Amino acid sequence: MPEFVQHTIGPVYDTTSNILILGTMPSPKSREYGFFYSHPQNRFWRVLAELLQTPVPSSNEEKRRLCLSHHIALWDVLQSCSIEGADDASIREPVANDIAGLLRETGIRKVFTTGTKAAALYKRLCFPSTQLSAIALPSTSPANCRHYSYPDLVDAYRVILEYL
Repeated sequence: MPEFVQHTIGPVYDTTSNILILGTMPSPKSREYGFFYSHPQNRFWRVLAELLQTPVPSSNEEKRRLCLSHHIALWDVLQSCSIEGADDASIREPVANDIAGLLRETGIRKVFTTGTKAAALYKRLCFPSTQLSAIALPSTSPANCRHYSYPDLVDAYRVILEYL
């Protein structure tokens, strides 16, 4: 059964952010924990830590510090939508976050999206106002494990290093 979900996690960024990584909408687990990519099986933080050669952060504050210390901004494409659980394919009635507003406050040079739905929603809802193309990265969700092995994810995400 779809439910209407309002985004409750503020963006992670500062004026020195160089890249922006966007998901679609926080999963139920991420909303529960109050931070991005918080499902225990989501591989996002492991991938990022490996690329940046740092320990995997565990607390929300450690995750925030990891991003900011490496000039990475995090947010989601959507401010609200109807969705069934964490199933991006079920998204209906999407309303975008003010990505263009965030870009004006930062030095962001490149946008990345995690997953095909985030890429499609960014292109349709945000690109017209940002005029900054996005590089689509594979989803780090546990639902994507059978399509992308951990080493494949690390290789795919390596492109972010060019912009840091």
